[in-house]
Amino acid sequence: GVANLPLVVRTVIDELKRVGAEPFIVPAMGSHGGAVAEGQESILADYGISLATMGAPVRATMEVVQVDTLEDGYPVLFDKIALGADAVIVINRIKHHTCFHGRIESGLAKMCAIGLGKHKGALAIHQHGFLGLRDTMPRVARRLVEKTNIVGGIGLIENAEGHTAEIHGLTSVDIAGDREAELLEASRALSPRLAFDDLDVLVVDRMGKDISGSGLDTHVIGRVRMPSLSDNDWPGPTVRMLCVLDLTDNTHGNASGLGLTDVVTRRLIERVDFTATFTNHRTSSEGGAYRSKIPIIAEDAVACVQTGIGACGHGTPETVRLARIQSTAFVDLLEVSAAMMPEVERRSDLEIVEGPHPMNLSKLLSAGG
Repeated sequence: GVANLPLVVRTVIDELKRVGAEPFIVPAMGSHGGAVAEGQESILADYGISLATMGAPVRATMEVVQVDTLEDGYPVLFDKIALGADAVIVINRIKHHTCFHGRIESGLAKMCAIGLGKHKGALAIHQHGFLGLRDTMPRVARRLVEKTNIVGGIGLIENAEGHTAEIHGLTSVDIAGDREAELLEASRALSPRLAFDDLDVLVVDRMGKDISGSGLDTHVIGRVRMPSLSDNDWPGPTVRMLCVLDLTDNTHGNASGLGLTDVVTRRLIERVDFTATFTNHRTSSEGGAYRSKIPIIAEDAVACVQTGIGACGHGTPETVRLARIQSTAFVDLLEVSAAMMPEVERRSDLEIVEGPHPMNLSKLLSAGG
């Protein structure tokens, strides 16, 4: 779900060729794609990244080499094919993580330590829960920069609408260092937030790994669902019932984060690749244990929303505070229930673009209106 990813990758490749390099592409996505090389290569192809589109071959493997060990015993693992290159440049979006808060979260350091650590590297770090992510992941990334051929990276920052806002070139010293930490803070300031702090029901049209690593951005829904973290301490709104209608196509059946929801549709469940989903959940260890739980399954979208309304504790059409969004990556366009209109009309940061109408659940919302 990184905006303009094919354009950025192709530009980097063209520039490398211009100075005489012979670049190739390595997937850096930990256990995604079912933790198999073919699955990861297929995901890149669906994102528009292939030999035909990039002018450089894709070389995928799940084999890793242990290049070092941290003082406390953590193995420092690195993609075998990438290690054989003369130099490695990592490309990723820098943003807040959906499972922990720290000085370094999602970005180039995580791409090095977990992405290029492949399934084994991701599993080694995730086994220690959010402490492994917050504390160990940056240390592994720094050791990789010191011991391998990583020369730098391209860090992307997106705005609240999911568009590319900034592009930064980082040297190896910047990765997991002060510069990446600064860019994370810049990204936080631009990240999407739900317009309301308190909802009885939130309806989300689609969830998926291309939307967020946890399927749904936990900062938008106000839930983290991890044994060692309380939802009360997690930023975001209070949502009593969360209803999700479908998976994105580009998630390839990976419904990671399903346990964050309360009610889903039968269509969503029938599209789930449980092998890919549970592989992802097992790798993410602490978060996966809670987030792999199966929610209530409603027959269709109408029944899904009706179930959410009935179970929220304020379930009459006249009083229920309900909002509907396309996904947690696109929160600028919402549908809201009549009970919320007095608040909407008082706020200067919201604009009413269409008057009262029946909610059409057979037609998903679009980012453009």
